[in-house]
Amino acid sequence: MINKALTESIRARYKKIQSQVRDSALVVGRDPASIKLLVVTKRQPLSVIEAAIAAGVKMLGENYPEEAVRKMQSIEAKKGVEWHMIGHVQSRKARLVAENFALLHSLDRLKTARRLDRFSKAAGRKLPFLLEFNIGGEESKHGWDASDEARWEDFLPDIEEILSLESLEVRGLMTMPPFFQDAELARPYFRRLRRLRDYLSEKHRQSSWEELSMGTSGDFQVAVEEGATIIRVGQAVVGQRPL
Repeated sequence: MINKALTESIRARYKKIQSQVRDSALVVGRDPASIKLLVVTKRQPLSVIEAAIAAGVKMLGENYPEEAVRKMQSIEAKKGVEWHMIGHVQSRKARLVAENFALLHSLDRLKTARRLDRFSKAAGRKLPFLLEFNIGGEESKHGWDASDEARWEDFLPDIEEILSLESLEVRGLMTMPPFFQDAELARPYFRRLRRLRDYLSEKHRQSSWEELSMGTSGDFQVAVEEGATIIRVGQAVVGQRPL
């Protein structure tokens, strides 16, 4: 049975974030409807996910494929929810990602792309994906290092081969900037990802680059002002993860 109190609590927080997204979009003359709110539910129990769906959440983001697939199997498909993979994809988990997710946010290397393409082809589907870039050049982060704009051409051969893979379909870019207490300090990193998107779309006009997945609970309003089309918000909507 779905917890009604939990559902109402999540609904209130969800609507608050949506309102903040709308306000941030209007400040810069963007259509609020062009921005999607992805609710991150990693390590959250099924009771929370059921309550989130009952509260109106339509897009769920998970970091760990096996955990996510167990949740998908426990929650009826008729719920009409999209499941997105937002975490690093280990080679041995590529099949699970290729077969089960509506969108992969975190394609971060050519080797993984080749495996995903093979498994997607075997599953008879095309896997939509975003290319992950390490805009801050941090060693702890995944993705192609895009911190130095003068070296962007270095990763173009990888990108070109990925775009040629028949069972993958690029939709845009994703990043996780360095963490700052002051969200304004993240703005230059969001701008850099947007410039990178424009750079790649100029190089490969035949591909689709409309999505920019950037911005989390602490900085999503700045991300929206800088062009985010998908923001990834977790605890600000569904609350603290269980210990």
